[in-house]
Amino acid sequence: MSKTETESSKARSKRADDIAAGISALKRGNVIVFPTETLYGLGADALNSGAVEQVFQLKGRDPKNPIPVLVSDQAMLLTLVHEIPATARKLMNHFWPGPLTLVLPARRDIPAPLLNATGGIGVRLSSQPIATRLVQALGHPLTATSANPSGKEPARSVSEAQNYFAGKIDVFVEGGTLTSKTGSTVVEVIGDAIKIIREGEIHRSDLEEILKKDKIV
Repeated sequence: MSKTETESSKARSKRADDIAAGISALKRGNVIVFPTETLYGLGADALNSGAVEQVFQLKGRDPKNPIPVLVSDQAMLLTLVHEIPATARKLMNHFWPGPLTLVLPARRDIPAPLLNATGGIGVRLSSQPIATRLVQALGHPLTATSANPSGKEPARSVSEAQNYFAGKIDVFVEGGTLTSKTGSTVVEVIGDAIKIIREGEIHRSDLEEILKKDKIV
């Protein structure tokens, strides 16, 4: 085996160890740092209120500012929302898995810190294989707010995340250097229309190719 092959094998082995450690930590109710398709995120079991509270404390985030979650598939999505409007399905068919967070009407039993003022929850299906593997192994939705204290630059590498959270978080899952400038696009689905909360990797023009312009606020 060549030196390059050996180094590659070691990297894969370390990543597998990182993922295994991440899964164990999540199941214990701890917070981890992991890569998404846009930025590194703070991951916790979204249905564990204590774990979610840790995320807010680590970020210094306003409790009134909810955090988005990742799901593994539409079956998991339906454990969070009481319906998937036709407009949402149209967007999901075009942009999932990928960097589009949809705010949908949540079920009544969803933890309050995940909900916005109108009772919506932000969800997406990630195109990042590591993120998807973590959600699948956990069996619950995974928080996906960016790995940085509120007001600081989002972490695009493990080393940047460690600068913020070393000594506070034990598990950092390596996913290379990420290149997103803006994070995911966030839209709230309101009936047959959408409201753009944050324009990120998916631009308004991309959404206009799928929906009529008068359906986008």
